[in-house]
Amino acid sequence: MAEALARVKELYGDRGKRVRELKDEGKKIIGYICCYPPAELVTAAGCVPFRVTGNLEAVTVADAYLETLMCPYVRNCFDMALKKKYDFLDGMIWPHTCDNIHKTYDVWKHNVPLPFFTFLDVPHMPDPSSIEFFSKEIALLKKGLEEFTGTPITEEGLKGAIAAHNENRALLRRLNALRKEDPPLLSGVEMTQIITVVMALPVDEANALLRGVIEEVQARKDGPGPKPLRLLVYGAEIDNDTFIKLVEDSGAHVVIDDLCFGTRFYWDDVALDGDPCKDLADRYLGKIMCPRTYRRWPGTRQEDLDNRFGYIRSFARDFDVKAAILYVIRYCDTFEFDVPDVRDYLQDAGIPCLVLEDDYSLTSIGGLKTRIEAFLEMIGS
Repeated sequence: MAEALARVKELYGDRGKRVRELKDEGKKIIGYICCYPPAELVTAAGCVPFRVTGNLEAVTVADAYLETLMCPYVRNCFDMALKKKYDFLDGMIWPHTCDNIHKTYDVWKHNVPLPFFTFLDVPHMPDPSSIEFFSKEIALLKKGLEEFTGTPITEEGLKGAIAAHNENRALLRRLNALRKEDPPLLSGVEMTQIITVVMALPVDEANALLRGVIEEVQARKDGPGPKPLRLLVYGAEIDNDTFIKLVEDSGAHVVIDDLCFGTRFYWDDVALDGDPCKDLADRYLGKIMCPRTYRRWPGTRQEDLDNRFGYIRSFARDFDVKAAILYVIRYCDTFEFDVPDVRDYLQDAGIPCLVLEDDYSLTSIGGLKTRIEAFLEMIGS
């Protein structure tokens, strides 16, 4: 499938193109925001899950509805909805992940009403009682989708959807592993484009595309050339290639990430050996390593840091990372609180870190470029 990467670039240029075609064919499109809504349920209901993103353009309409002193990413997504950029959606699943997303739920629902609009209450601790609560929330979401579509979601059908999404995650991990090479066979920009495209396709279609991309990347002779530094990027919503391209154009390869549009989306699978709603709760609440979830650890300070961030050090070791960029969107309290600990934890392991705070817009690119280039020059000298 020599045209796989070309197809990715085509769909990346217009993420709504394919779902509009599917909608014209009679499919229902269910949008969701953040990593926590189980896309498997949407697939099992016969609908297409679509991850809502922003677009970095200036917010011009949403400021009449939302405070400017709040998450610029959420404001940007809402601005797009008000401008009818998501007029193909038949529904939205809105999770309780942070205060900004939680409080925007009612504003979005009132001003951009959809036939199906539901709130998913996500606990903030992965304790057994929280997992039990979340599994019941997922069961309620299942019931709501059944009522909306008029089609029951059987256990067999849900497990089939889980298996398909597990394959999707496994394919993304296989693709990501090709970045371990030096130079990597796949650039960070390409990986970002692939992930955002995958989140806008039916899972079976996404899996077929990923298999073609893997085959093409493994055989390519014109991949990214050598660069002196290999970086890890940590942060929240980097849902386009602009920032990653800025970093790679500055003289480094982004070879691994800890991002919502990255490893948090595909790193861990859902078990298939129990009640599907419970298995989904275990994966989405228990395994997604996001600062919005508090993980109690009764040990020492160092043991607490190892429990919260040890996987990032593992990423850095496995992908031979030489430095890290910690990218935080302004007013994102959960990440702002964690970044000092992440920075100190990585620097204690000998990994230099650059902390950047941004307002999710194109206007700050020039300033970011200067700081990134200075950081790369410093650690490369």
